Amino acid sequence: MDDLLELLRAGLPAEALITDPDVTASYAHDMASFCEAGAPAVVVLPRTVEQVQHVMRTATALRVPVVPQGARTGLSGAANATDGCIVLSLVKMDRILEIDTVDRVAVVEPGVVNAVLSRAVEDRGLYYPPDPSSWEMCTIGGNIGTASGGLCCVKYGVTAEYVLGLDVVLADGRLLSTGRRTAKGVAGYDLTRLFVGSEGSLGVVVKAVLALKPRPPRQLVLAAEFPSAASACDAVCRIMEDGHTPSLLELMDRTTVQAVNRLAQMGLPETTEALLLAAFDTPDPTADLAAVAALCTAAGAAEVVPAEDTAESELLLQARRMSLTALETVSSATMIDDVCVPRSKLGAMLDGTADIAAKYGLTIGVCAHAGDGNTHPVVCFDHTDPDESRRARESFDAIMALGLELGGTITGEHGVGVLKKEWLARELGEVALELHQGVKHAFDPLGLLNPGKVF
Repeated sequence: MDDLLELLRAGLPAEALITDPDVTASYAHDMASFCEAGAPAVVVLPRTVEQVQHVMRTATALRVPVVPQGARTGLSGAANATDGCIVLSLVKMDRILEIDTVDRVAVVEPGVVNAVLSRAVEDRGLYYPPDPSSWEMCTIGGNIGTASGGLCCVKYGVTAEYVLGLDVVLADGRLLSTGRRTAKGVAGYDLTRLFVGSEGSLGVVVKAVLALKPRPPRQLVLAAEFPSAASACDAVCRIMEDGHTPSLLELMDRTTVQAVNRLAQMGLPETTEALLLAAFDTPDPTADLAAVAALCTAAGAAEVVPAEDTAESELLLQARRMSLTALETVSSATMIDDVCVPRSKLGAMLDGTADIAAKYGLTIGVCAHAGDGNTHPVVCFDHTDPDESRRARESFDAIMALGLELGGTITGEHGVGVLKKEWLARELGEVALELHQGVKHAFDPLGLLNPGKVF
């Protein structure tokens, strides 16, 4: 410990180091339940690339593990500390370095908060689409680490599609630049995409070049009430099959709607079994919403209500964004799943999740990015009850198994971290897992970067 601190202090300002155990403990874990976390030896908050390089060179010299972190809003334990590690928090590297309106790119440091970037580019007539529900808190570096998505993915895609290039500090302290800032480029292997979703296990992102789009018109939202999750999912399939491209297509089940109302008195219809939100940011959103309203009615919607203006639309989106937070108030603990299935299997996924809730005697609320089949079943349970905690874990695993059976994946945007390591091996298979481990060894031969995560 003394050697570690001495070497770190040689290249870092005093304010960049935190050693008080009461403070370092607060950096030990992200927002995931049921994930082990160790006690870090030190927390480092660098402000420059050179300081990050110094940390990694020190870690390599002393063989000390390093856990890179963003805002710790993750839901898989990917940012959890290991005993004796250096927690490398990038939140102080929070500068927007450039916004180029001609090339339509932004160059940012990893600690930039998603919402801050979104508002900054909007002021320049541009748009950064990836918008996780935690966008007011989560950082771009964390978004890149987990390949996060958001509410607008159905039309605009996920984080991976907007990362053009990266500067990455490798495990030995070398600086690697990947990708480009041009609209096209196929020189060499796509190392940029390799880092996106790697959860800090291959290198530390210190700069990102992000693609931007022209700012779209303000979107209008439609809310449709359904008597069952199956009928709501039928509407989703009809909308997509009919060729529509909504900017948002989100679903909340009855448990979620009631939780949101209890938390924020939103006045959402509590008698509905499923509430579907559809939005368009086209030049004539009213016509698009009318067409979708007809499809929802044909699928069995009990009521379809278009928002009258952008303010009402934003209120509905706010309700959806607070879904996970609201479900956390249902009981003393939650486990948030992240299973993504083909859209055609969405109804089977929700019905199967309801069967799992009944089997294990638990409340499981579901909100979903319905347009891309990404469901978020939230298992609510009393963490002080050992039997209920056991049933919660078993139901969580049953939901992931169901997703794989339906041709889906164990994680659409939250990542693997600690929570889903065993399941990743099942999804990938032996050959793919061996290749993953080979890639990890090539970038981090000593296994210092975020050890014990992903696989």
